[in-house]
Amino acid sequence: MSTNDKQMIMGNQAIALGALKAGVNLCAGYPGTPSSEIIEFISKYKEKTGTYVEWSVNEKAAVEVAAGASYAGSRTLVTMKQVGLNVASDPVMCLSYVGVKGGMVIVSADDPGPISSQTEQDTRTFAQFSKIPCLDPSSPQEAFEMVQKAFELSEKYSTPVLLRPTTRVDHAYQSLEMPELLQSRSKGEFEKNPNRWVIFPRLSFANHKKIFERNEKVLPKEFSQEEYKSFNNIEKIDLSFVEEKSSTDRKSISFAAGGISYAYLKEALTIIKNENPQNIQIQSAKILKIGTPYPFPEPLAKEFLNETEQVIVFEELDPVIEEKLIFICGKNQLKTKIHGKLDETVPCAGELSVEIIKNIILQKTGIPNLQENQKEKIDLPVRPPVLCAGCPHRGAFYAVKQAMKGKKTVYCGDIGCYTLGNASPLDMTDTCLCMGADITMAQGFYHNEPDRFCFSFIGDSTFFASGITGVVNAVYNQSHQTICILDNSTTAMTGHQPHPGTGVTMMGEIVEKISIPKILEAIGVSPIIEVNPFDLEKSIEAVKNATQSEGVSAVIFKSPCISIASKLGYKFSGAKKVENTKCLACKKCINELGCPALVLSEETNSKGKNFAAIDSSLCTGCGLCTTICPVNAIE
Repeated sequence: MSTNDKQMIMGNQAIALGALKAGVNLCAGYPGTPSSEIIEFISKYKEKTGTYVEWSVNEKAAVEVAAGASYAGSRTLVTMKQVGLNVASDPVMCLSYVGVKGGMVIVSADDPGPISSQTEQDTRTFAQFSKIPCLDPSSPQEAFEMVQKAFELSEKYSTPVLLRPTTRVDHAYQSLEMPELLQSRSKGEFEKNPNRWVIFPRLSFANHKKIFERNEKVLPKEFSQEEYKSFNNIEKIDLSFVEEKSSTDRKSISFAAGGISYAYLKEALTIIKNENPQNIQIQSAKILKIGTPYPFPEPLAKEFLNETEQVIVFEELDPVIEEKLIFICGKNQLKTKIHGKLDETVPCAGELSVEIIKNIILQKTGIPNLQENQKEKIDLPVRPPVLCAGCPHRGAFYAVKQAMKGKKTVYCGDIGCYTLGNASPLDMTDTCLCMGADITMAQGFYHNEPDRFCFSFIGDSTFFASGITGVVNAVYNQSHQTICILDNSTTAMTGHQPHPGTGVTMMGEIVEKISIPKILEAIGVSPIIEVNPFDLEKSIEAVKNATQSEGVSAVIFKSPCISIASKLGYKFSGAKKVENTKCLACKKCINELGCPALVLSEETNSKGKNFAAIDSSLCTGCGLCTTICPVNAIE
C-alpha cells in the first residue's frame, strides 16, 4: 500500500488497518457478526507485516492467548462481538487488575437492534463494570484513529483498552487514505516477575487503588484535554430552534451524543436546517461529542452543562452518557435539564436513525415536520430468515422429527444457522439460550422429567467453542440425552471461517483435523453414529438407535454447508423437477420441508389444486424432497 491512496474502506477493515499501522504483533478472536471481518482483513497482510493471526476456539481462549504475548511486551488485538465478551469476561476482569505490558486492545462490537445477536448488551456498561477504558468510534475513520490511540493508552497505563464499534460503524464504508504498512513492532521478551504477573488477593487490592485513581481522577481530566479533542469536544453548531413563543420563553437546547448516534445527529440537524429555513436563527446551540464514554471526560462535560439549559442525549443501548450528565448536574448543583432514555424522550431499545433523531428534535422544539405528510409510507413485505435450499441441517431436523413422532420430546437449539430450525414447518427448536447451552439445558430437562426424550442440536464450530464441557457434564452426571452434532465443515453463519475440525488455520497452515467422534468417545459417549443427513432412511434409523441408549448418545449429521460444498469436491445432480403427471398436489414436500426452492406452480390439476414446483435458480439438487414424495413425482 502506498500513502495518499484513498479507497472505500469498511469500518472493520479500518480497525484492522489501524491495528496494523500501530504495529500489532498478534491478533486473536472468535467469529461473530458484526466483528468478523477485522481478523480476516488483517490476515491478508500477515506475510507483509509479520503479524500472527488466529481464530481461537472461543473468545476466552483468544483473550488468554493475547494476554501471554502482551505480558511479554508485544502489542495484541482481540476481536469478538458483544456476547463474546461474556465468554471472555473471566480473563478480561482479571487482566483489569493484573494489567499488561504490551498494548492490548479488545474490540467488542455491539449490535443494537439486535440484528444478529441474542442481546442488546452495551460494552460501555461492561467497561465501567470491569474498570477498563473504553473508546466509542462514530465512523470508520475515527475507528481507524481510535485503535491506534487505544494501543498508546494501553501501554501508558498498563491496562487493556476496549474499543466499542457498533454494527453501523463496523459495516459502514468511508473513503480513507490507505496507510503504508510496515513490519510489526519488534516482539517483546517475557521477564519473569511473579509479584506482577501472578494474581493474588494482595496484588489485586494494591492495584484496585491504582485503578480507582486512574479512572476517577487522572483519565477524566486527560480525556477532557487537547490530546483527545478529536474524540471528545464541544461543537458550536450555530443553530437554534424558534418556537411560536415570545423570545423570553425560548429555552436553549443543546445535544450530547456518542458513537454512530453522533453521526446521525449531525445529519439530522443539517436536514432540519435545510427543510425549515424560516424556523432557524443563527444562535448558539452546542453538541457534546463523547468518544471516551469510560472514564467519562467530566471536566469537559461540566463546561458544556454550564452553558446550556436543556440537553437531549442521543445514544444507542444503555443511557451511559445520559446518566453521567445527570450525575454531574447533581454533583455540581447544576439546573440543566437532561432528556434521553430515562424520561422516554429517546427510545430505550433498538437502533437510532437519522429519521428518529430528527423527529425527536422537531417534537421537542415544536418545529412542524414539513415532510411528514409528503412521504408515502410503504409497508415492506416480511421476509423471515430461512435455511438455504440444500442446507444439510434441514435433513437432520426432518429425520429427528420423523423418528420421534408421537414421543414426548424437547429440542434444545444453539447459536448458528441451525437456530432457524425453529421456523415452520420444521418447528424443531424449543429453546435457544447461548452458545453451548443446548447440551447442558437438555440435561436439566432430563433430570426434571426423566420420561422426556431430550435432544440437543449443536454445530461443529460451536461444539469446539463451548460444547465439550457440556458433554463431560452430561456423562459425569448420568444424563440421558441424544446430542445431534450438525457438522457442516465450517463456521457458516459468520462467513465460513475455519475451526479446529477443518484442518486449516488463519496462518494458512494445514494441520491435523481434530476429530469430533474421538472427543466424544474419549468422554464416554455411546453410541456415536455418523450419518449423511440427505440419506433420510439411514438418518431416521440412526436417531432411533441412539435414543435406545441408557446414557449419552450422539448422532453426527455430516455434510458440508451448501455454500462451500463444491469447493470441497461435493457434487449434486442438478436442480430437480416435479412431474405434473404424477404430482398429487398434496403439498407434502412444501408443508413438511420448508425448502425455499419448493413453491406452488401456477398450473393446476383437474380439481383446481396447484401442483408443487421447484425453482431451478434455488434448487441445489440435494434430493431430500425426492425421498418424501409419496408418488415419486420429483425427479
